Amino acid sequence: MTDHAKSKGRAIWLWLSSIRVGIVLLILLGIVAAVGTIVLQRPLTDPEKMERAYAPDTLRLLDSLGLTDVFHTWWFAALLALLGINIVSASLDRLPLAWHYVMRPYPRPAPHFQMALPVQKSIAVRHMDQAIAATERAFRRHGLRPRRVGQDGSISLYAERNRFARLSAYVVHLSLLLLFGGGIVDALVGYRGFVTLEPGRQVKEITLRNGSNKPLPFALRCDGAGQENYPDGTPKRWWSKLAVVQDGLDVQTKEIEVNKPLVAQGIRFYQSSYGMTGHVGAIELTATKPTEAGFSKNLVVRPGDPVALDAEHKVRLVSFVPDFVKTGDRIESRSDRPNNPAIQLAVEGPGGAVDLLWIFPYFPDMSNSKHAPYDFVVRDLQMGYYTGLQVSYEPGAWAVWVGSVFLALGLMVAFYFIPMRFWAVPVDDSRGRLSLWLGAASTKNREDLAARFQRLVEDVEKDLQSENNRERPGPKVVRMPNTA
Repeated sequence: MTDHAKSKGRAIWLWLSSIRVGIVLLILLGIVAAVGTIVLQRPLTDPEKMERAYAPDTLRLLDSLGLTDVFHTWWFAALLALLGINIVSASLDRLPLAWHYVMRPYPRPAPHFQMALPVQKSIAVRHMDQAIAATERAFRRHGLRPRRVGQDGSISLYAERNRFARLSAYVVHLSLLLLFGGGIVDALVGYRGFVTLEPGRQVKEITLRNGSNKPLPFALRCDGAGQENYPDGTPKRWWSKLAVVQDGLDVQTKEIEVNKPLVAQGIRFYQSSYGMTGHVGAIELTATKPTEAGFSKNLVVRPGDPVALDAEHKVRLVSFVPDFVKTGDRIESRSDRPNNPAIQLAVEGPGGAVDLLWIFPYFPDMSNSKHAPYDFVVRDLQMGYYTGLQVSYEPGAWAVWVGSVFLALGLMVAFYFIPMRFWAVPVDDSRGRLSLWLGAASTKNREDLAARFQRLVEDVEKDLQSENNRERPGPKVVRMPNTA
């Protein structure tokens, strides 16, 4: 490799590991995240709401730029990857110094280090052995564990707190890499979609947020769904009984509700909505014969399921209009709710003869046909319901969860565990007198270190003063002779 290529590679490495680049990338990610919060996102937002919120041209532009699905775009994944590379390169560039700090704690400082240390104090002493012993006791009273360094005649003290907290920044960096890695995997491999199911039916594919279909590795069946309401009628709970079917067998079943999903092969199914399909589920009827007094038969008619009336006749449901209205020659429904239901039945007789008749439960006078051999009265009407499920496949979720735990631990250690080092070294001052040099160092929070060091120095001086007072001889007492 030529010197030019080496210098160019070094320049790229320095650019990637610079704090300035990292800050710019963080700002860009913050802006993108803000856009993803302000702009309505698919598929969490109902398509009709999206169309009401934005003009057609604006919505097409937002979709083309990926702004309606920000966190699953390639350029969002690229930003995360660049920031991850920046974190890795910056960590590798600064790791040797931090590792040296942890593995080689510098127990005996050199003279030039002592002179340059901002937090230090020299105390004149008489006997170095007594001074070291007094300082050792003071260290222990302040929660430090001093160890003696050196040989007899040149013994110093060294103590430290939270040495490994120096690596907390790298725990935070690792957590960010896990978070970004999980986000990148989800953006490139994961997907989100939606599926609606009616009780008794099953599906083998879902609809993704871009409108395409995604096959499932199994079939999903709905065995039941419902809604519980508060006394005022507002929804309290939606629930669905789901079954995972594979090779014709039910391999997993669960009743889900909001925030209690079904997880199958890494795919999550969340309860999202519940409502009427606009189709009838079952109609309970009472059939009578105008020509036969006393004849009455109760029966239940379902779509596509003929029901026998007698040995020669059967009835089937032809059509159902939940909210009947006639516009000109057309019959339409104003809503999916059975506000004004209209039911069309077919009575099939011998030889394939068919009589059609309409039943209007709220307007009985308009019901039936003069030619039908039976009259019908609606006793109950059960509408068809659907359950709406949000579907997500997020293979990077485990990395996000682990990264979140590491991030919390790393920040806790970084803020609450400050690495500190303390020294006590015998020295000769400029006048040749014996002195005890005390020093302390910390990577941050130096005001707290200075206050802690000052209390330690005062404690050491107090102990030394007590030692000097014990050594100093008391006044000599002279007894006078008794002359009495």
